[in-house]
Amino acid sequence: MEREQIARYLQGELRRMPELAEGMTQRNGIPFNYRSLYFRLKKRIDDFLKGSEERLVIIPGLRGVGKTTILFQLYNYLIKDKGIKQERVLVLFADELKKYFDAEILDAVRVFVEDIMKTDLPTLKERIFIIIDETHFDKEWDSGVKIIYDKTKNIFLLVTGSSALSMEMSADVARRSVKEPLFPLNFSEYLILKHRFFSEKHTASTVRNLIFEPSEKTIKQASDLWHNLQRDSIRKGADLWREFDFFLMKGGFPFAIHTEDKLSYECITGMIERIVEKDILTLHSFTTETRNLITRIIYFLAAQKPGGTSDAKLSQRFGASSRLIRGILDILEKTHLIFSVKPYGGAGKLVRKPWKYYFLSPSISAAIRYKLGLLDILDRDMLGCLAEGLVASTLFRINETIQRIGIFYDPEKEGVDFLIQKGAGELIPVEVGIGKKDKIQIKRAIKRYNSTHGIVISNTSEIKRVNRIIYIPMVFFGFA
Repeated sequence: MEREQIARYLQGELRRMPELAEGMTQRNGIPFNYRSLYFRLKKRIDDFLKGSEERLVIIPGLRGVGKTTILFQLYNYLIKDKGIKQERVLVLFADELKKYFDAEILDAVRVFVEDIMKTDLPTLKERIFIIIDETHFDKEWDSGVKIIYDKTKNIFLLVTGSSALSMEMSADVARRSVKEPLFPLNFSEYLILKHRFFSEKHTASTVRNLIFEPSEKTIKQASDLWHNLQRDSIRKGADLWREFDFFLMKGGFPFAIHTEDKLSYECITGMIERIVEKDILTLHSFTTETRNLITRIIYFLAAQKPGGTSDAKLSQRFGASSRLIRGILDILEKTHLIFSVKPYGGAGKLVRKPWKYYFLSPSISAAIRYKLGLLDILDRDMLGCLAEGLVASTLFRINETIQRIGIFYDPEKEGVDFLIQKGAGELIPVEVGIGKKDKIQIKRAIKRYNSTHGIVISNTSEIKRVNRIIYIPMVFFGFA
C-alpha cells in the first residue's frame, strides 16, 4: 500500500468533492428532483446524528439506476443543510482505489483517519461520514466495512455497488447493516424527474392494495385517485398515456429521460456492455469468447416474446454446454440485469417447463431491440411484450423491497401471464396486455386455482370490478 500517495489522493478528493457533487446533482443549473430512497437515507442520517445505532447502509442496484446521484445529493445535504465540515465527509470510489493503488476500502479509511485526521478508529471522537461507490470492485469490502463498524461508533457508512453485493455479503455484515436496494424508475418517479409531476403520497400503496386486497372501499379509493391523476396531469401538460409509452421505451433510467432516443438507447446498451465487461468479472472470471456469448444470450432474450427459455434450447442455439449456459444465466440473475419467473407447480410439485426471463426494466429490452432494428413503436404486440416485462419487474421489486410474494407463470395451455402467491398459498392470477383482453383465460385461472379474484392489467380506461375480475389501467399500475 502506497500510504503517502493515498493520503495525497484523499486530500485532493476532499477538495474537489463539492464541485463534483454540484455537477452531479443538477442539469443546466436546475437541481434534480429527489427519489423516494433519498428521503429514507436522509432520515437514517438524521437519526445517526441523534444517536441511532444504525450506521451501515448498503445500497445495491443495477448500474445506471442512479445510485451515484443519490449519494451526491446526500453529500450536499450533509455539507449544506446539516453543516458538516467538508473534511468530515469522505467519498471513496472503490474502482479508483483498486486501479490507482491496488488498495482496499479499509486501507483508504485507515489512511484518512490516521494520516489526515491524526487519530485512529478506536479513539475517533468526531462523527464522520464515509460514502463508498462501486464497492463491488473491492473483493474484501465486507470484511473491511465490518472492521470499520466494529472499531468505532462515530462513522456512518453509505455503501453502494452492483446488485450482487447482497449475495456477496457475509452474515456478520448482514446483521450489522440495513439494505436499501435501488431499482430502475417506476412511472411515478419518471414523472417526478421529467415533469416535476407529483402523485398523491399513498398512490403506490393504493395500487398494491388493489392487487392484493381489492375491497369495495379500495376500488373506490383507487378510482378516485386515478381520476385525480388524469385531471392533474392535464393541468401539468403531461399526457399520461403518451408519457407511459415513452416510459416503457426508455424511461427506466434517469440518464435517458432528457436525451433523444438514439443516444438514450446507446447509453443503455453501453451500460449492458459495462456490466458484462466489468461487473460480471467481479463475480466470475470468463474468457473473452464466453463474454461474447454472454452478450449474445442477453440480446437473444431481449429479442424474444415472453416465453419459457430452457438451458437446452440456448445450448443448442449457441453451441455451448448446458452447464455453461446455466452458469451464465445464474450470473446475470445475480447482477439483476435479468430475473427468472418459474412455472407454478403447487405443493412441492416439480413442473418440467422452462423458466421465463425478464429484464429489470423494459427499457433494457427496448434498447437492445433498437440496436437490432426490431423496435417499432407502432407495433402493439411489441408494446404488449414491454408491458408484460414492466408488470414482471414491478412484482419482482415488490417482492424484494415491500412484501414477500411468490411470482410464477401459469404452465397450463393458454394460461395467464402470472400467478402471484401470497400468504398461505393463495393465488392471484394476472393477465397483461395492450389491446382488448379476452376474459376466458382469467376466468379459467380463477376457477382452476380457486382464487378469490383475478387481475387484468391492460389499456382499459377505468378501474372496475366485474364479478371476480379486477380491471386495472396499465398506466395506473405503473405507479405501484
